[in-house]
Amino acid sequence: MACFGWFRKKAKGAPERNSGPAVTALSSSSASRSDGSAAGKQNPSRSTGPSASQRSIPALYEERAHNLRVFEYDELRAATDNFSRMNKIGEGGFGGVYKGYIIPPDGEEGRTLVAIKKLNQRGLQGHKQWLVEVQFLGVVEHQNLVKLLGYCAKDGERGIERLLVYEFMPNKSLEDHLFNRAYPALPWNLRLHIALGVAQGLAYLHEGLDVQVIYRDFKASNVLLDKEFNPKLSDFGLAREGPTDGHTHVTTAVVGTYGYAAPDYIETGHLTIKSDVWSFGVVLYEILTGRHSLDRNRPTNEQKLLDWVRQFPVEARKFTMIMDPRLRSEYSLEAARKIAKLANSCLVKNPKERPSMSQVVECLKQAMQMDPVKEHTSGNKSNRKKTDAVSLSSRSH
Repeated sequence: MACFGWFRKKAKGAPERNSGPAVTALSSSSASRSDGSAAGKQNPSRSTGPSASQRSIPALYEERAHNLRVFEYDELRAATDNFSRMNKIGEGGFGGVYKGYIIPPDGEEGRTLVAIKKLNQRGLQGHKQWLVEVQFLGVVEHQNLVKLLGYCAKDGERGIERLLVYEFMPNKSLEDHLFNRAYPALPWNLRLHIALGVAQGLAYLHEGLDVQVIYRDFKASNVLLDKEFNPKLSDFGLAREGPTDGHTHVTTAVVGTYGYAAPDYIETGHLTIKSDVWSFGVVLYEILTGRHSLDRNRPTNEQKLLDWVRQFPVEARKFTMIMDPRLRSEYSLEAARKIAKLANSCLVKNPKERPSMSQVVECLKQAMQMDPVKEHTSGNKSNRKKTDAVSLSSRSH
């Protein structure tokens, strides 16, 4: 059955210490209140629709916390050469990210390259996001989610230190490869591979755990790429538990990134897994077009990606005008149309009519099985051979 049939039917002063137990001390209700709303209130709406499990992330974390390593602050400071700017590889709302080498536990030989995220010492909100990341990533386990190796929590007279230690992702982010011209263009098949991987990661969060997880900040910059260009979702600081039994949504303060957040969530504060589905639809169009969801440097009528692509209907001949020119017409037009239709289904106004991420996964698998990459212009066919010959290793940096 065609994957779109479903849509048609739906028309202070304390001595310094490394504080491991502080992570597990958070209550279930506090764990999901990472948004900084007025009183951290969760006000789900009752429903007879599908319900999520009553189990909570903190409860699951209590069972699985032993999988995380508790690092000493001095160990991480040494690993990054005192958080040297030479070792800084990124900056986010949470704080700076540094690369460093740690010694494996149990006296194993060699060193392991890791990414270390250091909290900006700016108060309670940053600590809440740190705590949410520890608890969520301490529970989840999937090939398309970044792996948290451990954490450090140090309190002292000079303030708090909160750090997270992740597996190192050498090929940076999907955002870098789509929009930064310093990187070679991602070939078509690799774009589909990345889209499928992150769709599988979101499907796991929504449907594969004892508790439903809403990622809430899906965007290209949060998709990291390993040495083989396998994608992994990162940055769980804004993640939330889904609604409990008998509720349709969680009501929360609106947070996230403009251009990716679902309009129904922005307007009402009602958060569901379908909010993530909208964001995924936006990123699908970024993958097709090589354009940011919002780009103030473009002409006025092209600044908002979703408004611009509407000018080029999927079945129209001019549809190819939206495709990333860096692909050099080396893609399957049939698959591109199918993915654009999928993106449109993710972007419908009524969240109940959006597909589940497991349905998205099946559609992407079908698109990957379509006719092989072929050119749509009369350009020199040597361009295609040149692109096909570029190995993944040549894009490492």
